Amino acid sequence: MKRMNNGFPLLTKGISDLHHIQAFGLTQKGAGLPTLHRIFVGPGLKFQPTYFLTCLKATFLMLAALLLSSTCALAQEQVKPRTSMIGKLLSSKSQNANYDTSYITRPNSELTLKVRTNLSGNGIHARGTVNDIYSTADLHTRTKLTMSFAAIYKGVGVGLAVNPAKILKRNKDYELNVNIYGRRLSIDASYQRSKTLSGDIERGDHKFHLERGYVKMRVLNIAAYYAFNHRRFSYPAAFTQSYIQRQSAGSWLAGMSYQGGSIIPTDDAPETMPDLRIKTTHLGIGGGYGYNLVLGDRWLLHLSALPTVVVLNHNNLTINGERKSAQPMRLNLILNERLAIVRNFSSRYFASFTAVMNNSLFDDDLVIINQNKWRVRLALGVRF
Repeated sequence: MKRMNNGFPLLTKGISDLHHIQAFGLTQKGAGLPTLHRIFVGPGLKFQPTYFLTCLKATFLMLAALLLSSTCALAQEQVKPRTSMIGKLLSSKSQNANYDTSYITRPNSELTLKVRTNLSGNGIHARGTVNDIYSTADLHTRTKLTMSFAAIYKGVGVGLAVNPAKILKRNKDYELNVNIYGRRLSIDASYQRSKTLSGDIERGDHKFHLERGYVKMRVLNIAAYYAFNHRRFSYPAAFTQSYIQRQSAGSWLAGMSYQGGSIIPTDDAPETMPDLRIKTTHLGIGGGYGYNLVLGDRWLLHLSALPTVVVLNHNNLTINGERKSAQPMRLNLILNERLAIVRNFSSRYFASFTAVMNNSLFDDDLVIINQNKWRVRLALGVRF
């Protein structure tokens, strides 16, 4: 058996007269050129369909393999520039950041992984006089425990939380937290939907204990900060550890706060329970101060407070169909507090404890509604 220049086999056994084969019009003139007859007919001059199909199938497989390998190579060449472009973009953004490296620096590693335990809760307190009857409601959600995992790559992070009680169908509450911590701007946002509110409701001389599942609550909280001394003071160093605070520094803050939500009865509420309905909408603007205290090479303590004055207020309390609304422009406060403790065991391993709280203080002649939303988090992290 011989091989042609293009790699196909030339089966020439039993063929002695090349000119006789050329008479069938199956060859091309010129020495050493391949013949269709030799490729597809096989030994002898008799056409063999099985042999023809085998060769044709092998040809198609070879062409498919070449096409696939070329496509994969092209795809790899296209993906590599895109991924490297993203990495270069994040690196250049970090390197070109305008901050004082004697106070703030980036970790040497690009990737940080953290395992976190979260606890959160909410409380609603309402007071008001309806039809000359003084009524109060002090309600609290069940404390929620979640386990989460977070990954941060060059300052950009994402996390996933799991609620063991929800997996076991012991708690159907839902909560979504979005936290953005930048050197200039930071945002804490949370949305909570809960049916675990419980507490005491008093109306005149009558007192009623509210069991879980009788009312449902929807609450949205947003707090945004701007740090003026962002060249030396870093929120991420305290809350995401994507920066490292090397020296103690503080900053004045400007920000806004929003709180909105409602509480209404569910279909499971008993007929003997007062028909309690609360709706709140608060928007405030203000300023505060934050400070990062560095103790040696291992500890970082953070404390910040941002009181905001409510400029938009829309609260109402409804009991058994009787509704009372608060004054829309009554000046009240929303307090936003943050606390963080970071312990660096080495350049790679660290632990952190953080707390975020939003407290509203609304005092009105007709209706008083306060909300206290809080979340604490314990994390263990490693840098790569």
